Amino acid sequence: MKNIIFVIIALLMFSCKDDTLSLNGDTGSLAFNAISVPDITYKSATVKAEVSNSPANLLKTGFCYGTEASPEINSSLVETNISEGVMQAELSSLSESTKYYVRAFAMAYDGKVVYSDEASFTTGSPDAEQRLADYVAPTYDDDYTNISSWNQRSRWNLANVHDPSVVKADDGYYYMYQTDASYGNAHAAHGHFHCRRSKDLVNWEYMGATMPSTPDWVLEEVNKTRAEMGLEPITSPQYGYWAPVVRKVREGLYRMYYSIVIDNYIKTGKPAVTINNVAVNFDNSWTERAYIGLMETSDPASNIWEDKGMVVCSSTDKNMDAWGRVNPNGFGDVYFYFNAIDPTYVITPTGEHWMIYGSWHSGFAALQINPETGKALNELGDPWNIGFPETRYGRFIATRTFGSRWQGSEGPEVVYNPDTGYYYMFMAYGQLSVSYNTRVVRSKYPAFEYRDMRGTLVTDGKQAWPIVTHPYQFNGSYGWVGISHCGIFSDDAGNWFYTSQARFPADIPGINQSNAVMMGHVRSIRWTEGETNPDMNGWPIVMPERYGAVPQDLPISKDELTGNWELIIFSGKPTGSDATTEIKKSQILTLNQDGTVETGVSEWTGKQWTYDAAKKVITINETRIYLQREVDWEATPRVHTVVGGGYGTSSEGIATYWLKKLK
Repeated sequence: MKNIIFVIIALLMFSCKDDTLSLNGDTGSLAFNAISVPDITYKSATVKAEVSNSPANLLKTGFCYGTEASPEINSSLVETNISEGVMQAELSSLSESTKYYVRAFAMAYDGKVVYSDEASFTTGSPDAEQRLADYVAPTYDDDYTNISSWNQRSRWNLANVHDPSVVKADDGYYYMYQTDASYGNAHAAHGHFHCRRSKDLVNWEYMGATMPSTPDWVLEEVNKTRAEMGLEPITSPQYGYWAPVVRKVREGLYRMYYSIVIDNYIKTGKPAVTINNVAVNFDNSWTERAYIGLMETSDPASNIWEDKGMVVCSSTDKNMDAWGRVNPNGFGDVYFYFNAIDPTYVITPTGEHWMIYGSWHSGFAALQINPETGKALNELGDPWNIGFPETRYGRFIATRTFGSRWQGSEGPEVVYNPDTGYYYMFMAYGQLSVSYNTRVVRSKYPAFEYRDMRGTLVTDGKQAWPIVTHPYQFNGSYGWVGISHCGIFSDDAGNWFYTSQARFPADIPGINQSNAVMMGHVRSIRWTEGETNPDMNGWPIVMPERYGAVPQDLPISKDELTGNWELIIFSGKPTGSDATTEIKKSQILTLNQDGTVETGVSEWTGKQWTYDAAKKVITINETRIYLQREVDWEATPRVHTVVGGGYGTSSEGIATYWLKKLK
């Protein structure tokens, strides 16, 4: 490939040799005679300055640069030494097609600074092939245990992430907020609902907690309810801080809905503590209710949020005093019907605001929100005898097992895709330590009639398909488990993303408590189209490898696709219980140049494959695999490759296929 020739837009400016700039005094006299930019690419530039009368006792020398004229040392700078009358340095990580200004500088020990005259240059614009050839994959280690502590937080990037929610703000940054959970409880005593931000979705800056301490209203609300129930107040609650969701409501207004759980028994108010598998304070009652609160900010960059109080609390369809429980380890007749945690928030094109919430217990509820206040549109009333399915505390809209009070689903995330006209509800199935997997359903309405890909209503309590993410393992890795409770967001330019926690499997040699390692994952989403079965159009496909900002503008050629791939299939009923669901491991699939397929998948063996380069879609036996360039995170060193995902039918039902091209 030929090198791209870059054009300097502005002529370089030279200082007059007869009118030298100097530092006088005991530092002697220094003069910059000329400054030039001999080499420019789309992301870097080499700058050079000729120097005369250079003293030996300068504090520092180098180049300052920026996109504004007359840059000074408080602009971006690179330090370098003077060698035989010449200073030279490379300016890196520049923006393409951008005009920059640069000056050489020297600083004396007394603080005086002398600058050269100014040069200007404009970076070029690479072609797609060059951009991909120059791509460098992320290098941070997934095993972050050596930097997991609080005093290493500036190095975390996506370490210590759990239940993330992401919003793109007016300033161009993506802001991520999360549950307090962290490896080794690093967040403990440092506030709640921690924040980080990124411009590229790869490099994340930790910004600290959004809630310095528990708001007073939580204890006030629970004790007000306890007084109505004839119970003694709780004085020192055992709190849990869970699962915030953040949305931009309009320009200059962002809302965060968050969960605070009170883990004290209802009867006596004592904390629910287990020692050596014994619930030492168990008093034959269920634990107290959870609360969803609201905070608002006009500027996420400030990380200052104003708390607005309670939105909703856990509620029951039973009588006020029906909180009795026989067995601390049994989950039969749970007191609460709607569990007030795991909120998500969606605004319709017509301006309706809805909060969907719920975890385990009986399922999910949709509560209409007042757009102006962010609180419930209608009066909630007492949190008992709420009725069913239309209740004061929200409309019943989904469950995994109808009639069960312990139905193994949580973390709803609802978003609206204007390109398809559907609301999509992503749901976490199973236990987060291992089997966590994600399902998705959709509806034309924000608060009812969500159906899966088969057309099954999720209020019927049947398993929802397809599987979106699942515990998996590509070759060369430990694999990942606990991949769910997701956040879904877009870049406002038609590109959608999936983010969640992911955990290492248990008992990895050399990693203490490896299943508690929680790394944040961000993945791209593609949307199905042109399927043989029209009911399979307009569904999200989450890419099998994490997002790494790989350039996407170079077409994927058919020649790139021939050869070996790793294939992972999620299909059928998960084996075992939620606690022991197996990690889906990869197998080899080969796409031959003659259009045939070799693999252990019975439905695909000996079949033909075709490729639509315009759509970036492989078709194998009527299954469409949607392709994208991504990082091979398991390679050493990491490199870019081609990955893909798609939905199809198998002997077990609807299957999800993940593929990764091997180099």
